[in-house]
Amino acid sequence: MFRRTLLTAIFATTCLAALGTGMAAAEPKTVAIANFGEHPQLNAVADGFKAEILASGLAEGKDVVFTTDHVNFDATLLPQMIAKIEATKPALILSITTPVSQNVKNQLGDKGIPIVFAAVTDPVAAGLVPSWDKGGTNISGASDALDINATLAFARKLFPNAKTIGVPYNPGEANDVATLALFKTFAAANGFEVVEVGIDNTNDIQSRIAALAGKADLLYGPGSSMIQPAISAVASAANEAKIPLINSDAGPVTEGIIPAAFAVSYEKIGHMAGAIAVRALKGEPLEGIAPVKPAYDDHTITISKKAMAAIGATIPDSFADCGCITD
Repeated sequence: MFRRTLLTAIFATTCLAALGTGMAAAEPKTVAIANFGEHPQLNAVADGFKAEILASGLAEGKDVVFTTDHVNFDATLLPQMIAKIEATKPALILSITTPVSQNVKNQLGDKGIPIVFAAVTDPVAAGLVPSWDKGGTNISGASDALDINATLAFARKLFPNAKTIGVPYNPGEANDVATLALFKTFAAANGFEVVEVGIDNTNDIQSRIAALAGKADLLYGPGSSMIQPAISAVASAANEAKIPLINSDAGPVTEGIIPAAFAVSYEKIGHMAGAIAVRALKGEPLEGIAPVKPAYDDHTITISKKAMAAIGATIPDSFADCGCITD
């Protein structure tokens, strides 16, 4: 009887230990979101990313928990933020924008933590992945690369008499340099000459844009970590110079600040990154997952009647039935 009681006790203890182990294994995985700063586009990436992961069947709080950090666009604080994220022992990191992604890769690329980037225009040029055909070691993600040829075709249709297009960019940001190169590649075929405007300090935006008066018939606002957070200043200077601005984000257009946008939904880019993250969380190596970029159908047109009128521009009749014109 004593032996049977002892065996029963041992069995019960073993079951409880196994149950305890199972409970420990069921702790939710931490998914860390490393952002550059608070901005509608970048926040939309994070929102779409989380929504895609939860749509896969993973439950927030039970299967995954999300943490979010940013450096308010101060690149000097990135190492400190990344060290903080590493200390949480995340199962996966979402890095938003090129500067953040490059720093995360440089600091944690050999730590075995899966890194999924988003809102990176050219991950190959940025050194994040070896090619568009495969991921890097522990890293892949979703590009926000617009179809620049289609963007220029839209610009030509909206402003048929324009001959030159100004492209402000940060020479120190790989995203911006890659975007400028694409404009130079496709400009001539669409009847444009590119006027490049290097800006490496937000304090110079107003004066550099103002200097385009008489030199550029149009201006493009790229998805730049420097330009977009300061897009109101870009728009103000462009409006003062009576230069129509076509932006890569539709938000300011719907507010009547900017004449037009040919844009990709950044929430969509977040969903694309989230789909890759789900595969990585299930154990699939990121090296075998090629980075993705938006298809043409992911782009949308938005034209502001108010902002067009403010610079004395008219909307061509060809857009009358587009369903893309806001007041």
